[in-house]
Amino acid sequence: MIISTSMLMDQLSAYSDPAGKLLRMKRSGELYPLTRGLYETDGNAPGYCLAGAIFGPSYLSFDYALAHYGLIPEAVYTFTSATFNKKKAKALENHFGRFSYRDVPPEAYPFGIHLIEENGYVYQMACPEKALCDKLYTMPPVTSQREIERMLFEDLRIDRAEFAKLDADSILQIGGKYHCNNLKYLMKYLGRRAG
Repeated sequence: MIISTSMLMDQLSAYSDPAGKLLRMKRSGELYPLTRGLYETDGNAPGYCLAGAIFGPSYLSFDYALAHYGLIPEAVYTFTSATFNKKKAKALENHFGRFSYRDVPPEAYPFGIHLIEENGYVYQMACPEKALCDKLYTMPPVTSQREIERMLFEDLRIDRAEFAKLDADSILQIGGKYHCNNLKYLMKYLGRRAG
């Protein structure tokens, strides 16, 4: 269970030294620090369930989501999340793993996100189409459909069979909200493929 320092201080108010008790709980493994002022009580909680609470608003996306959906072959050991208006990327590591956060355009942020409930935790993850759009937004700009195809299947090593299962209409709906070349050429590429 995720719990804040202020909630803990309320619970420990009967102790003569609540701050000392909190420190002992951390040392004994009853509490695991997530980030300043926030703790997890279960040392076995999955990191992906905690990413949104550590820094938010955010949702899991980029490489973590692409690997989760089988779009890229690599195993991803960092919980990668999208934020907006934070101005700079953030990375941290704790007992539960490595977490990284980076902005996507505010206009694109709210679309294509699933709310998932698992074992008492609630977290958000990009749908496959949104995760791909987010990832392409962060990459160096391309100047042609041929280059976007190379970026997808050679640079990112996107699985062609999984790519074919993506909902092109969702990408066309979301893609324009990024205002970047990579998404513009992806939408053209999808339009050509559908035509």
